[in-house]
Amino acid sequence: MAAFACAAAPAKAALPADAPVHHVLLISVDGLHGSDLEHFVGAHPASTLAALSKSGIDYTNAHTVVPADSFPGLMALVTGGTPAVTGVYYDDSYDRKLATPGGDCSTAGSRVRYDESADAIAKDTIDATKMPRDPGNGCVPLYPHAFLRVNTIFDAVHDAGGYTAWIDKHPTYEIVQGPSGHGVDDIFLPEIGANYEGMNNVATTEITGSLASTEKYDAMKAHAVLNEIDGRTHDGSHDAPVPNVFGMNFQSVNVGEKLHGWRDADGNLTPGLDGAIGFVDHLLGDLMQELDKKKLRDDTLVVITAKHGNGPINPALLRKIDGNKLEQVVKAAAPGALAKITDDHGALIWLKDSSVASKIATALRAHANELGIQDVLYGTRLASLFPSPDKDSRTPDVVVITRDGVIYAGPHDGKLAEHGGFHDDDTSVALVVSNPRLAGARQVRYPVSTTEVAPTVVSALGLSPDTLQAVVQEGAGILPGVNWTASHALAQNDARGTHVNP
Repeated sequence: MAAFACAAAPAKAALPADAPVHHVLLISVDGLHGSDLEHFVGAHPASTLAALSKSGIDYTNAHTVVPADSFPGLMALVTGGTPAVTGVYYDDSYDRKLATPGGDCSTAGSRVRYDESADAIAKDTIDATKMPRDPGNGCVPLYPHAFLRVNTIFDAVHDAGGYTAWIDKHPTYEIVQGPSGHGVDDIFLPEIGANYEGMNNVATTEITGSLASTEKYDAMKAHAVLNEIDGRTHDGSHDAPVPNVFGMNFQSVNVGEKLHGWRDADGNLTPGLDGAIGFVDHLLGDLMQELDKKKLRDDTLVVITAKHGNGPINPALLRKIDGNKLEQVVKAAAPGALAKITDDHGALIWLKDSSVASKIATALRAHANELGIQDVLYGTRLASLFPSPDKDSRTPDVVVITRDGVIYAGPHDGKLAEHGGFHDDDTSVALVVSNPRLAGARQVRYPVSTTEVAPTVVSALGLSPDTLQAVVQEGAGILPGVNWTASHALAQNDARGTHVNP
């Protein structure tokens, strides 16, 4: 088993003294679209989200990476990379080079489950026996942080002498530690449980089975961030530096979208969803007030965004299809070839024999109406998006892009929305950066990527974006328009483009 506790805090951070700010608070409001933010702020002009939008830059056309799931979405935010360089496609995926949990590494190819199923009996820990094995490293269990192929903002800041913290929803989110395994000094990963949103055969005592329970869970995590702002560890038990980079994810909006959905195709909020965003807004207000109380607001860049969106926003498009039907078509087309299917608002398919990908794609297209399929990617078309499966052990062989509104879900699933696919509703996310010393509040309406958050974070702390390996490999730039009113040693690479259009 592996437990995660607070590491000893360094006596003093050693980041550049003349950096624009010395703290970055990164918040993922999972599921929050830019349109959700616009509707909420319009209805609640005195809200915290409205105030943050007015004191910074609101990127109204921001998108996360594909597939738009929590794991790759978070990796985009904290590494600056897409799955092509992080190697992280989903929290339930496949690797042709790894060996199965508990095995002797005599055969290659293993499902990789870094979700709540990896939990040990002990609370908020990972069971080593559930980890895939690494044949290239003595057949040891491969924990999520070692699965990640590039470093994180926490690695970069920690290595520069800073102090770091992060809070998330499963123990497997220790992936943010980065390949070093120690990028986060104070990590808190309380288990939220499985995805029970809208399930009609699950007790509402499960956290995500109830919006009220999810809100209570979010409030508990927000209190931990308050402790960190106050110069304590997340549990309040020890003195610690205020982290140079820290933050958390909120789940209430994600659950609110799945339970309550939207009013119409324009994304007008239902009362339930409006209330969920309002609850998170209240918690954000508490965090901002504490930063003000501790006189840290001017020295803190606040980033509000989301790992992913949810869809369909238009309730008239919702159509649920049993994922077993998808699996049956694949197995019938190429018996014995299937290694793993991961399906939600789309599907990723890994094969034991890549040569049959064309045959499977043809069969899926023949059943397009029955399975709600818009497109099937494999071969050269897939290789234009991700590394070829022939060259990368983690790339799926076939990708299914569903028609708008189609969710692969079982018969007991009552949720109104889901993520994990390639649709705009999946990838479109809110993104606001806020600080009183940013040069003028504004909206940026042209497309930006959440991969630009990571280089923006390290730059704001006075570090070069090139301290991030994914940024070096893929070239994500600093978010446009992040210019500071005072003269600072802002470590920006102008060649990557930092200017907003007039």
